[in-house]
Amino acid sequence: MLPKILNNALILVEVLLIFNLLIVVHELGHFLAARWRGLVIDEFGIWFGKPIWRKKIGGVWFSLGSIPAGGFVKLPQLAPMEAIEGETEEREAPLPPIYPLDKILVALAGPVFSFLLAFVMACVVFQVGKPISEFDKTTVIGFVKPGGPADRAGLKPGDRILEVDSHPVDRFAGPLHSVTWRVVRSEGETIDFKIERAGETLHIASGWEREETPGWKRKSLRKVYIGQRFTPSVGKVAPNSLGERAGLKAGDLITQAGTIPVDDLNKLYEVLEKAGGEAVALTVRRGEENVALTLSTKDPAPAEKGLQLGISWGRMTLVHPSPTEQIQEAVLTIGNMLDALFSPKSDLRAQHFSGPVGILRAYYNLFDSEEGWRLALAFSVFFNVNLGLFNLLPFPVLDGGHVTLALLEAIRRKPIGGRFLEGIQTACALLVMTFLAYVTFFDVSDFFTSKKITPPAAPAAPATPPAK
Repeated sequence: MLPKILNNALILVEVLLIFNLLIVVHELGHFLAARWRGLVIDEFGIWFGKPIWRKKIGGVWFSLGSIPAGGFVKLPQLAPMEAIEGETEEREAPLPPIYPLDKILVALAGPVFSFLLAFVMACVVFQVGKPISEFDKTTVIGFVKPGGPADRAGLKPGDRILEVDSHPVDRFAGPLHSVTWRVVRSEGETIDFKIERAGETLHIASGWEREETPGWKRKSLRKVYIGQRFTPSVGKVAPNSLGERAGLKAGDLITQAGTIPVDDLNKLYEVLEKAGGEAVALTVRRGEENVALTLSTKDPAPAEKGLQLGISWGRMTLVHPSPTEQIQEAVLTIGNMLDALFSPKSDLRAQHFSGPVGILRAYYNLFDSEEGWRLALAFSVFFNVNLGLFNLLPFPVLDGGHVTLALLEAIRRKPIGGRFLEGIQTACALLVMTFLAYVTFFDVSDFFTSKKITPPAAPAAPATPPAK
């Protein structure tokens, strides 16, 4: 029990360190630019809450808060926020005016530092590699729910999906060029699947379903109830498991069980379960040779859990995408998500985005997996790009809003009124905090499960030959 607790504590520390690093670097950009342009800096703080440590150095308060959640820079000439943050200390003289260019440079420095950190991390990923499972790059169907929309339309296990609604796909899951994303992003009554079956190309129009969810859960998105094919390739073998005792090793590919060829996990488990506790002869492809092994199916685990082999399926490989490729993919992913968010026919809404709780949970899951630090590093490239782009939105209180207000000031050739500016900043800050509270509510709801009800599907069209 103690090692598990220590492991969880270590993962939590890793999550907090990397999350805080990304936020503090962004704020450091604002701080350094403000120093460079001669702005008044009230405080540079790491973390929030009641300060554990606070000291004035060179006219600036530096502090370490008690809530480990990022950092902040107080720049009264850029963003007067007294209505939310409380009154600041009395000043001996009014704040000196600054030029619009100073405001623009200071506001842009945060996103620039986020993009620079993304590039640095992308360079590290390029060197150390990004782990991917062989399952990440397949569009072959391995499972079709009986009676589901895809089943009624005629999709079958073994079909290779080439396009969804005329969009090419190269993976099953993920937010970019994936089967699940194109299903979620579809807007018609049916979804067109271009598939390859036995050397023939077909178009199959499938209906879709949405599960009903209670109001405190995120609204369910479109599904056709298909799953990708998982080949019986070994990613990891647990110590003292049935798999290890059989002699299976990471990287093995099981090609035959008994006298039956197996090309997916469902078929393999069917053979093993039919063995009824008897040993099963396996043929395993290991490197360039075939190896004969014997696997016992006499499992001491409870029957309701199924046969426990102690195997993590899916061989892992390291890819080395260039920094440009990584950043480009992050930008395209964010663009896809925003396009879906603002499309009137899309099912995707603000509640499907994640706030700090969802992001921290994602980091925790990454660190808790095999090659966790590599996966977390690759995700950080995306998160930094997302942080930079989000802050560039022309919304007051965000960096892009400061730029927009500074441009208006330059056009008017006079500063925007103090009380008016403070009112805008305060109102927009409250909107942003409301939005974060809204998505955090759904992030927290993800920790709980509920019974799901499946409504009838939309009618599906029959398979048609490929267009000429």
